[in-house]
Amino acid sequence: MHWWWWTVFGALVVGSLALDLLVFHRHAHRESMREAAFWSVFWVGLGLLFTLFVVLVEGRDAALAYLTAFLIEKSLSVDNLFVFVGLFAYFGVKPEYQHRVLFWGILGAIVIRGLFIFVGISLITHFHWVNYLLGAILLATGAKLAVESEEVHPEKNIIVRWASKALPFVKEFHGERFAVRVAGRLRFTPLFLALLAVETTDVMFAVDSIPAVLAISSDPFVVYTSNIFAILGLRALYFVLVGALTTLRFLRPALALILVLVGVKMMVADFYHVPTWVSLAVVGTLLGGATALSLALPEKHGRRAAR
Repeated sequence: MHWWWWTVFGALVVGSLALDLLVFHRHAHRESMREAAFWSVFWVGLGLLFTLFVVLVEGRDAALAYLTAFLIEKSLSVDNLFVFVGLFAYFGVKPEYQHRVLFWGILGAIVIRGLFIFVGISLITHFHWVNYLLGAILLATGAKLAVESEEVHPEKNIIVRWASKALPFVKEFHGERFAVRVAGRLRFTPLFLALLAVETTDVMFAVDSIPAVLAISSDPFVVYTSNIFAILGLRALYFVLVGALTTLRFLRPALALILVLVGVKMMVADFYHVPTWVSLAVVGTLLGGATALSLALPEKHGRRAAR
């Protein structure tokens, strides 16, 4: 693996994030559907185009693994948007400030997921039994996803509870600022508490999603780049899908089945090798079928929205 592969990846990520934050979102504003759609297409397109780079530097099999992992992580991210909707509603974060929270939340996720991924790969390399442990985690996660709803309880979040008691806070929001000075003393705003909730929630998401990606490939470059490109567009995708999320009623069952299948794949890898193209075909079919079925058979009574 050559260092310049990581250089290209890093340049794409840093350059795109700088363009997003420093040029297009220098000031807080309510993001229009057109603007959010543009950035969603941009990030998804960038992630898909990166498949060509993976083909050039690592070959066809690695590219298929990257694309499969990208689709799984992107789909799990879409489902996780339900939780972000609930978090912003709970903390009363206005739409014009949600971009800032999601942006810095994603930056934190880049670091946290990097640590999780490289530790996971190291454990798999040195301890073969970890494969079975991760497979079991995926089976449990798939079962949980199938039976549990997307309820949000920030008051039960240990980090949020600790911060709200230990750190000095002001009660009111101060625009897009996470902290302000009051009488010469630094105090945090409720927007910072919302950021903490988003960051700690992503840690829980990573525990669920990263084993699924590791079940597809143990190549650090493939696993990390697919994971990061999938979550980079999460901010823009949130504003595009926030009004349409309730229509994707069959997404969770499809994701639950995908997690169970990749968990089984991971646990039987010593006895039977599932080709990467088969994994990609199964994931694509399930996600495409769930989306089409959701659009063809929408919920009539808004049951999900009422939760």
